[in-house]
Amino acid sequence: MDMTEKKLSQNIVNEARDLGWLVNRPWLSIYSPKGYPDLTMVRGGKILFWELKTAKGKVSAAQQEWLDALALVPGVDVRVVRPDDLEEAYRILVEGLVT
Repeated sequence: MDMTEKKLSQNIVNEARDLGWLVNRPWLSIYSPKGYPDLTMVRGGKILFWELKTAKGKVSAAQQEWLDALALVPGVDVRVVRPDDLEEAYRILVEGLVT
């Protein structure tokens, strides 16, 4: 699936908000720590930290550092989401996390 990161973000953010997730998406990344994930979403005691990438987009070292650190926190969903992952991303947004 050929999709820009901006379009991927719009799709996920719109779906998440429609499903009652609180969404934080920095409007200008220069005001966020370097490498911090693109989306932070919270609903019903669940928190998601998702880094969005195009099909061929690469995760930077700073992004990987954040993802690795956040993944150590119990119960947190940390992942890189690409256009081909949209079905799974929507499933998580609808059903919540399966722990």
